[in-house]
Amino acid sequence: METLAHKTWLARLSADYRVERGRCVVSHAHEGPLRLLKSLYPEGDALCHSVLVHPPSGLVGGDTLDIQLTLAPAAHALITTPGATRFYRSPQGAVAKQRVHARLAPGARLEWLPLEAIAYPGCQALNEASFDLAPGAELLAWDITALGLPGAGQPFDHGRFTQHLELPGHWLERGVLDAQDAVLMDGPLGLAGHRCLGTLVFAAGDGLSRERREAALDAVRAVIEADPLQRLAGATAAQDRVLVVRAVGPVVEPVAQLMRACWSVWRHTLWGLPAQVPRLWSM
Repeated sequence: METLAHKTWLARLSADYRVERGRCVVSHAHEGPLRLLKSLYPEGDALCHSVLVHPPSGLVGGDTLDIQLTLAPAAHALITTPGATRFYRSPQGAVAKQRVHARLAPGARLEWLPLEAIAYPGCQALNEASFDLAPGAELLAWDITALGLPGAGQPFDHGRFTQHLELPGHWLERGVLDAQDAVLMDGPLGLAGHRCLGTLVFAAGDGLSRERREAALDAVRAVIEADPLQRLAGATAAQDRVLVVRAVGPVVEPVAQLMRACWSVWRHTLWGLPAQVPRLWSM
């Protein structure tokens, strides 16, 4: 019989975005079942929408997805996925890992907007993202995590999901969601029984002006105030170069809808761009 080690894999993708004759183009290379399926230009040549595909759609213990992104000066990329990233049960305790590392040159912009990550009961998972921003570079990124599949009768009653989000040298968040931690999972100062959590981040390579920071927070707080999750969401300036929206909810859909609305208003307020929703989100 095959051992667990024989069934696992390391999948790598590197993608380099640059501007050529006014058009943002990408070159990429992959190893294993991970690749950029297509690049689209619904907003014109200056902004490249890319679809990141992992055909197996899920990870088991021992699997690793390694994604390396580089954006040259003035490049602007929006990267999304056609489906959720699924962290399946790890029966032998090995950790399944997804690692994303992006480097943004001065003036570059990245929108990292994958669909949700689903932590299956019994998973042992690490979902890690690190973004190096040069002065003048800016980032819009989110993380939406669903714990278990309540609609399918599969509660997240055992397992461990670790989240890591970092701007090296400036900001680090690392949290462990342990299904056996009743205070965290069900306590009033924890998730209070909710099983989906979302984080949206706007980050800059240098400090934001007070006026720009306050305008962005006012705009997104107005969105939150009008949303059904208003009592379960909030926005703050984590520091002078990082703005954060957080929300929890019972399932993915209301949290994802709020994250998209907040992304839209930040895109307009901070970059003067309309929300050009990727076609995949409507499918």
